Amino acid sequence: MLAMIVDHAGQALRKAEVPTPQPGAGQLLIRVHACAVCRTDLHIVDGELAEPKLPLIPGHEVVGRVAELGAGADRFNLGARVGVPWLGWACGTCAHCQSSRENLCDRAKFTGYTLDGGYAEYMVADQRFCFPIPDLYSDAEAAPLLCAGLIGYRSLVKAGAAKRLGLYGFGAAAHIIAQVAKYQQREIYAFTRAGDVAAQTFAIELGATWAGGSDDMPPQPLDAAIIFAPVGELIPRALRAVGKGGIVVCGGIHMSHVPSFPYALLWQEHTLTSVANLTRRDGEEFLALAPKVPVRTAVQTFALDDANDAIAALRAGSVCGAAVLVPS
Repeated sequence: MLAMIVDHAGQALRKAEVPTPQPGAGQLLIRVHACAVCRTDLHIVDGELAEPKLPLIPGHEVVGRVAELGAGADRFNLGARVGVPWLGWACGTCAHCQSSRENLCDRAKFTGYTLDGGYAEYMVADQRFCFPIPDLYSDAEAAPLLCAGLIGYRSLVKAGAAKRLGLYGFGAAAHIIAQVAKYQQREIYAFTRAGDVAAQTFAIELGATWAGGSDDMPPQPLDAAIIFAPVGELIPRALRAVGKGGIVVCGGIHMSHVPSFPYALLWQEHTLTSVANLTRRDGEEFLALAPKVPVRTAVQTFALDDANDAIAALRAGSVCGAAVLVPS
């Protein structure tokens, strides 16, 4: 099969013909129809996330069809359309798994990071961590739901009942979660790169009450803010933007160093929290909710062997919505 491979941090992906994987017990062999490109993939390629499996086939927002069943795999039929998310395996026995926090599993394995992912024509996945995909979406439209949507949803839940919600970084996750928040009758305040008129216009088109640069203050204090951009300097800015009792949620797996800031920004019972990975319950809840909104994903498709171009576009901030790789 064709695959795009990370050999070493800081190097471009390598196009290669490799053996098609075989499903083990409880696994599915999936023919990949679409795989979205996540900023986490960029962090892996750039070496900002430690200890990936190398060589590695990245990609953890995968939509495809079941091509073969491993021994004992009975959750899905051959030909079923499934999605594969970031969390690829959890032990089920550690204290975190036993307390409904499998996202913090001590031995967790992650698709496209410690397990080979979807930048390929085929992949294998544990059937327990795959999801059926709502019929409303094409393969390419559904792919961003598997991480941008799921991590965004978990971040939104962490923001509580916030009426006025700020979104810092209006990319793949924010454009999905803005729609969910609007459906929940929240007010959306979008923060983009300074001068990014296209992103600000996109946010307004999706129902944002206000859109401005990340250096700007919103017209009124926020109840909560979610930071999707991997920029540590946004934390004190977001803390300044929220009112008393406000919540700031860091929604990414990686962020640049956070500058020191005065305690006054945390006082008045501000909460600063992060989101790590996802649980299967997150996936079940969000994929049931998305068609009701209905969430519409904006996607820009690339051929699988153009994965380096897709990553470059994401790095440059030139993708409106989500970049998605589509094998021929």
